[in-house]
Amino acid sequence: MFRSSAVARGLVRQASWSRMNKGAMRCVCTRVVQRISGGQRMKLISSKNGATLWKYQATRFYSSDLPNHFKVVLPALSPTMESGTIISWSKKEGDKVSDGDLLAEIETDKATMGFESSENGFMAKIFVPEGSKDVPIGKLICIIVEEEDDVAAFKDYKPQPGDDESPGAAKDSKPDAPPAAAPAPKQPSPPPTKSAPSPPAQSAASPKAQPSGSRVLSTPYARTLAKEKGIDINQVKGSGSDGQVQADDILNFTPGAATYTSVPGASYTDTPLSNIRQVIAKRLTQSKQTIPHYYLTVDINVDKIVQLRKQFNESLSKDNVKLSVNDFIIKASALACRKVPEANSSWQDSVIRQYNSVDVNIAVATDNGLITPIVFRAESKGLSQISQDVQALAAKAKAGKLQPQEYQGGTFTISNLGMFGIKQFSAVINPPQACILAVGGASKQLIVDQHSNEGYKSANIMTVTLSCDHRVVDGAVGARWLQEFRRLLENPENMLL
Repeated sequence: MFRSSAVARGLVRQASWSRMNKGAMRCVCTRVVQRISGGQRMKLISSKNGATLWKYQATRFYSSDLPNHFKVVLPALSPTMESGTIISWSKKEGDKVSDGDLLAEIETDKATMGFESSENGFMAKIFVPEGSKDVPIGKLICIIVEEEDDVAAFKDYKPQPGDDESPGAAKDSKPDAPPAAAPAPKQPSPPPTKSAPSPPAQSAASPKAQPSGSRVLSTPYARTLAKEKGIDINQVKGSGSDGQVQADDILNFTPGAATYTSVPGASYTDTPLSNIRQVIAKRLTQSKQTIPHYYLTVDINVDKIVQLRKQFNESLSKDNVKLSVNDFIIKASALACRKVPEANSSWQDSVIRQYNSVDVNIAVATDNGLITPIVFRAESKGLSQISQDVQALAAKAKAGKLQPQEYQGGTFTISNLGMFGIKQFSAVINPPQACILAVGGASKQLIVDQHSNEGYKSANIMTVTLSCDHRVVDGAVGARWLQEFRRLLENPENMLL
């Protein structure tokens, strides 16, 4: 089939159109939009009900064998996304699709996002079912046609080489076609005629029948993918000739959580890694391996904060605003960063970047893992606004509805485990930032009080630990930051100056 392309921004020349209409040259593929966003034809549209929505910009295909149609591939919905999970499809095959309709919900390495249509037509074929994990960027996920009568033409359509736009698609198209023909002559010959040991091991098509150490018939790219994803290729059922395992078999393989019993008798459960968990593991490993951490710990008397919080909440109750101790911590951290700006910096290999505003990441635990939404310009916000921002961001984070701009970036991070009864801990730095503050819970302790007859009194003491990148923040600088932070919390009226 002859195929050529035309860029959307250029006008298609009259000669091209005349040739398209002359039969023999009718097999033409016209790209109607220019690739953007890391090779994907996507744009971010306004949010709906707190969800992040992306709209694809489709490619129309013209063919002498098939009706006009649009091929939709999995887009990159975040800068770090390499693959995604199809959580659900909002349209079924045969359903009408209008511009702006939600096609599917996709879980990225950060959150769950809505994926909208930019075309009017009908859903002709869905290639990736709900629940499919580790679907690579550029993978063909569905086809949309312009006319309802054209849906039937794609009933038995199989993805062709070139349909996928993922980096591995070109590699995979080469091994997949030849192996179907090449291994075929070799496999029938081994039956019982020649030496019995070797042939049965290679001719066994069922993955369950394959011993763990035996060789499985597979394409080179499938073996590479299996190795990268940590999948035992013996457990994958091949869809190719003679049970050959192909790349799609690896990409669509979902090993559900399974419980095993070890030799001594202890049982254990293997749970597949989510995209978010893999990114967390990668970033934390990078942080501990490449950033020289050191830790500074101080105790802080938060009696005045407790009293002031109570007074503020009484006056703010009519506005349905309820401050937490964490809101004071965010404000004090931001002001301390303004006083000691070295802590509000990041290592950029060739330079140390010092930020002019303090955008505070707040660590939030979700069912899928840790995410750090941002309170922007926290140094210039009041406690009431900080409280509202934190509550809204935490709710969206737990629902998986954060927009990328709400969690990407930040200049300083706070991790608070005080509500879990943790007294003290050390947090891992969120790269490329230079500092993260670990906050423990406040507890009643006896402290020296020279104005008391007893010589001591009970106070609410909170322990905090600052983790610093020694390449950016020297020990004395980190100590000065903690001094300023403690001064603000022990004398909260200074925050108002």
